[in-house]
Amino acid sequence: MVLQGKNAIIYGGGGSIGGAVARAFAREGAAVYLAGRTQASLDAVAAEIGDAAHVAVLDALDERAVDEHADAVAAQAGSLDISVNVITHGDVQGTPIDEMDVEDYLRPVATAVRTTFLTVRAASRHMKRQGGGVILAFGGSGPPFRDHHLGALQTGFAAIEAMRRQFASELGRDGIRVVTLRTGGIPESIPDGFPGVEQITREIDDASMLGRAATLEDVGNVAAFVASDRARTMTAATANISAGTLIDE
Repeated sequence: MVLQGKNAIIYGGGGSIGGAVARAFAREGAAVYLAGRTQASLDAVAAEIGDAAHVAVLDALDERAVDEHADAVAAQAGSLDISVNVITHGDVQGTPIDEMDVEDYLRPVATAVRTTFLTVRAASRHMKRQGGGVILAFGGSGPPFRDHHLGALQTGFAAIEAMRRQFASELGRDGIRVVTLRTGGIPESIPDGFPGVEQITREIDDASMLGRAATLEDVGNVAAFVASDRARTMTAATANISAGTLIDE
């Protein structure tokens, strides 16, 4: 159990990706603190995990709520070892860029930057005092799908990557690692009823070198490894789990 004794906050813990990360962390021995806006979805993930899961309803864009929750976790658990942010950014897809409202384009960028900053700041204050910790972001910019209008999805991801490089540089001497989990799309995470989901799934599979996309379980397993001491030399980096869809230049 590579995360035995670790305490992890997962923002967006009631979602498909957050839930997969939480389950993997718990299997590896961590206590998981699921944070999100929807009680029912958080409770559903917690029910699967059992006693290792703790639930808090909060908005990861709310500065005071994020700070107070991180303080409470550190006080209750004795440490805050891992922080993972996988909340949705509110991107609008399917609309050609020349027909988009400026608010719809800017929203996911502003959301990504604000929530990433707030949650990293809240965690790093405790991690510095402890002598280390791990911060995981999710995204990683890559080539957009040619036939799909992705809005500012990739722009928000690129902003997170720039922040990850800065945070890793500033926090590294305090023993804090900062890593982004990067996929080329996870068909399992696409909501039911999303337009063109079957075509998108085929395109993601076909674009990968392995002929298949990452699964939610894959994401959870890699997240658990990266958060563990077995990956203690990984920081200022992306963990590319795109099955060869995204190629670093």
